[in-house]
Amino acid sequence: MGADRAQIASIQAAGYAAWLDAQFTLPQSMSRCDWLVSKGYDAVGVNNAYKNGTTGFDACVWRKMLTSPDTLRQRVTLALSELLVVSTNSLAGGWKAFSAANYLDILENNAFGNYRTLLQQVSTSAAMGEFLTFRGNVKYNAATGALPDENYAREVMQLFTIGLLKLNMDGTPSTVGGQAQETYGLADITGLARVFTGWDWDTTVGGTGTPDYQRRPMVQYASRHETGASTFLGSSVSAGLSGADSLSAALDIIFAHPNVSPFVSQQLIQRLVTSNPSPAYVQRVASVFQNDGTGVKGNLKAVVRAILLDDEARSSAHLKSTSFGKLREPMLRFTAWGRAFGVASPSDVWAIGDTSDPATRLGQSPLRSPTVFNFFRPGYVPPNSALSRSTLVAPEFQLSNESSVVGYVNYMQGAISVGIGDVKADYTVLLALADNAQSLLDEINTVVAAGQVGSDTTAAFKLALDSMPVGTVAARANRIYAALLLIMAAPEFQVLK
Repeated sequence: MGADRAQIASIQAAGYAAWLDAQFTLPQSMSRCDWLVSKGYDAVGVNNAYKNGTTGFDACVWRKMLTSPDTLRQRVTLALSELLVVSTNSLAGGWKAFSAANYLDILENNAFGNYRTLLQQVSTSAAMGEFLTFRGNVKYNAATGALPDENYAREVMQLFTIGLLKLNMDGTPSTVGGQAQETYGLADITGLARVFTGWDWDTTVGGTGTPDYQRRPMVQYASRHETGASTFLGSSVSAGLSGADSLSAALDIIFAHPNVSPFVSQQLIQRLVTSNPSPAYVQRVASVFQNDGTGVKGNLKAVVRAILLDDEARSSAHLKSTSFGKLREPMLRFTAWGRAFGVASPSDVWAIGDTSDPATRLGQSPLRSPTVFNFFRPGYVPPNSALSRSTLVAPEFQLSNESSVVGYVNYMQGAISVGIGDVKADYTVLLALADNAQSLLDEINTVVAAGQVGSDTTAAFKLALDSMPVGTVAARANRIYAALLLIMAAPEFQVLK
């Protein structure tokens, strides 16, 4: 997410494990939904503007990403949002800002909790019900032959829990006779879809005139729910159960599948550390997911600790490896700048907005994925590249093209120098260094890029800065802007190691 000098010093003093312990115990800041209410976005407004749009959503999200002290919780929340995907772009109900904000609040509330609990809350959230179209889903109609919507039944298995292929504990495919084995088929989807019937908004208080129903879990309408048995993944949910009990039983069956631990662990490693973790790394983390040492499966706090303290994540030996690391997502390059230099919005409006446009903005914006498959696929390989020839995956490169590379630099040039509305950084710490190009670059390299921008690159940057005027307030500001932009455009910054 990014760090300033004070945070770097605190980690150096306490050590990684102690910093993690402190982050785990930090209280959560104001929820996104509560902030929306505090700003009046729950009012109907002129022409129902708030009810029918997403106004306020981007602001409440960027505010948390850029300023919340619980950096680790925010980072894990973002990672979970790219695994258990909901996109604001495809929400079908009213009060979309509250629906999306509540979904992120659910992820944040469970970021250090249990993955099974998270699955339960995600599966009954209004946002997921809208996004994957099972809100209002009804049981089989014998008269018309209409079957229940299968969208969520498919994606909860394919994308959220077990994946398409049976896996070993180290994340590699489990084979029989040299052939990979599928985890489920059409019959499993059809069977599971019966469970996700009868769910709809809880409008028992206030109807849809206020956004409160978007903050409550969906509820069951018994007449729409399939009460017969549902068979999938070699198990059955018994006939006659209530809708709520059927869903819990189904999620228990899915969660018990041996694929859950390696499937989820590998993707969390990819989001947090490296695109190509070794099978041994995946197995170590998956083993903790399977059993946190007390017999509990799915303890995300233990999993996050295992991911971040693993030798493969921490050893400096991997810094020189051409197969280690990951491309920073554009929105995380943005937060790295913002957190390093204390960006603030004095008005508390946070008018950054939707940054999805790759030609003029970041090419990515929180919870605005184009599809349920996230901004990028975990197995994406840039075609006709050295990466493809090395059999390496590079998920985030799916966002990189000629337009997005230039668009990011242009957008950051404006953000760094003039801000975005009243969202501006504080460069006080850099002013004293501005006349000395090497000192200025060294400080930015350390704080923003963890010292990874190499000497050849910084030497070229120094030549550029040395050609610029010095000595005045305006000259120093321009040198700071140029140095920041150069570091943030450097490949060594954009690739996280």
